[in-house]
Amino acid sequence: MAQAPTAPDRRSSPARQRLLDAAARVFYAEGIHAVGVDRIITEAGVTRATFYHHFRSKDELVAAYLDERDRAVRARVTAADPGGDDPRAILGALAAGITEEMCEPGFRGCAFINAAAEYPDPDHPVSRVIAGHRAWFRAALADYLARAGHPDPHRVAGILVMLRDGAMVSGHLEGPETVRANFTAAVLGVLQY
Repeated sequence: MAQAPTAPDRRSSPARQRLLDAAARVFYAEGIHAVGVDRIITEAGVTRATFYHHFRSKDELVAAYLDERDRAVRARVTAADPGGDDPRAILGALAAGITEEMCEPGFRGCAFINAAAEYPDPDHPVSRVIAGHRAWFRAALADYLARAGHPDPHRVAGILVMLRDGAMVSGHLEGPETVRANFTAAVLGVLQY
């Protein structure tokens, strides 16, 4: 599988991490464009100079925030892989992980889908982080399916990404319990070949 993208990390420090943690909290809860740099600085308890020491712009912070989300998703997907060659077990574990995320307090949908709605220009650096995450996820699913002997892993991986996107949006709009059983059934239904 492809490696996680590397966001600009000009100087790792506790202050940088506080900025990323604050960004993750407020961007996810309130929206990226709704939150200014001053709010992030206040939430992180740093100075404006510290912010600009670590990030040249808000967009660079947004890209770093999404890069951290990407790393967390990759770790979760890797941890959910039960190994072996049973596609039902592999995808069942992934579906369980996704529906577990939808049941977390404060769930507001997929951070990448939310960000994509705010950054429609495909050439924007934030959009490129989103595209990289989605390409990795699709490739990871295709890899699991191919490893399990599925006859059309790339097409089915695209279908699964679409189902996941819909489940994440539905989980926010309709509540996780409504979506959990339907999503798992849909994912496992895709394997009927």
